[in-house]
This record gives sequence, structure tokens and C-alpha cells, in this order.
Amino acid sequence: MAEFSRRCTLRGGETVPALGQGTWHMAEDRRKRRDEIAALRLGLDLGLALIDTAEMYADGAAEELVGEAIEGRRDEVFLVSKVYPHNATLKGAVDACERSLYRLRTGHLDLYLLHWRGSVPLEETFAAFEKLKRAGKIRHYGVSNFDVPDLEDAFRLRRPPAIAANQILYNLMRRGPEFDLLPWCEAGQIPVMAYSPVEQARLLSKLKGLANRYGVTPAQIALAWLLQRPDTIAIPKAGNAAHVRENHAALSLQLGAGVLAELNRIFPPPRGKAPLEML
Repeated sequence: MAEFSRRCTLRGGETVPALGQGTWHMAEDRRKRRDEIAALRLGLDLGLALIDTAEMYADGAAEELVGEAIEGRRDEVFLVSKVYPHNATLKGAVDACERSLYRLRTGHLDLYLLHWRGSVPLEETFAAFEKLKRAGKIRHYGVSNFDVPDLEDAFRLRRPPAIAANQILYNLMRRGPEFDLLPWCEAGQIPVMAYSPVEQARLLSKLKGLANRYGVTPAQIALAWLLQRPDTIAIPKAGNAAHVRENHAALSLQLGAGVLAELNRIFPPPRGKAPLEML
């Protein structure tokens, strides 16, 4: 079925799965480790081949968990990790990337992101990313939690960066980016990676009635709403097999005009500019 192979095009032309797997808050409880690894592996079996992590998550333990989960299957994975802003210097980003590669048991990342903007000059961070790219340690680089002014600053640099994606907080409860950030990214052919796509389960209660009417789950509606956008990648976290299968089923859910109108009523789109939110 075509809907199970939805892809999103990165700036530069490469396509990646529009529905991936997040790992924020994984590897924080040893008792859940076996289930979390099994969940990531099942996601790969189902084609959810983009896995997102970060050096920040569980102080590197999430990267170690991902490394174990993808062992022997690295070629199947589009692997994403992120560098702390305070590590994003010319030398610091290279060293941080090497540590991430060691924890992930791989020789390269497919996408390396600046986790959020800090005090290190953007020009220095992007120079480090370019160095890593030339060395074959990363294939693409991008940013996370960048609003329009941040992106404008980046593209005003003497050497504009090859930003492949921008990972932001975007879901039905956080629609502020629709006012200006999403149009800006679309014009620049920079896809958005939506983290916390179900608002860490906080938005699900508002979708129960609608989900019950259509015989689906609230999470599936929230994910399908994001997946209708051709330039958006959703990266929900799933810590067990049932949750992975639930997320995967959202790929086959088509939201009609009536459902979209109801979602706009429950979660009104923005009427003006608001600062980009973070969790």
C-alpha cells in the first residue's frame, strides 16, 4: 500500500521516512530497556527507519540503547543525533560527534543537528559540521529549535549553511510555527521534524471523542494530522511493541475535510506571530 511508504524530501534531494522513531526519555529506566530495544527493532521492521536521538538524552544512554538496537542493521537506518549548544565549537562539535558515534556503534551519522541555539557563533558551529561532513562522519547537518530570526541569521552568514532540516516542537497544541516558520522553511526547502507530536500524551484526551467516532486512537489522529504535510517528519517515541504498531497505523489514516475542520475548531490555528516554543 502506497501510504505505508510516505517519504519526506530533505533539502538536497534525499528522501527519508515521514514517520520515524524518537528516543527522548528512553534509557532512563533499566527495567524498560529490553522493551525499548524491541520497540526500535520492530519499528525498523515496519519501515520506520529514521531514528532520532541526542547526546543529551539520558546523558548519552539513549544513544547507547539505539546503538544496541540497530546493531547489524545500520544500513537500514537514517540515524539522527544532536549536539549540545555548549559543545558546538569548532573542536567541541567534532569531539562530541565522535563520542556519539562511539555510543551508537557506527562510523557516521546521517543527520547531525545543533540541539538549540546557544552562545557559540553559528558560523563556527557550521564550520565544524562541514569539517565532519568532509571527514565522512556525518552525511547531512541541520538545526533544532530554530525560529525564523535564527534561520535568517544563519543564511546571512558569509557562507550560507547547507541546513537539511529543522527539528521543532510542533503538534496540534503547538501550532504557532504555522504562522511564519513553516512557510519560511517550505520556501527554503527545509523540512520540519516535529518532536513531541502527541505533546507527551497531553493532547490525547482532547481527541478521544473524535477518535472514537472513527474507530482509531487519539495518537493516530495526531500523527496523521502531521503526516498530511508533505514537508513534515514526525518522530514519536514508542517504548513498547503495541505503541509502535499504533503509531505505524497512522500512516494509512487519511483525514477528510470534516475531521480537519473539527481539529481546527478544537485546536485553532495561530492568528499572529508567537515565539517558537520548546519542551
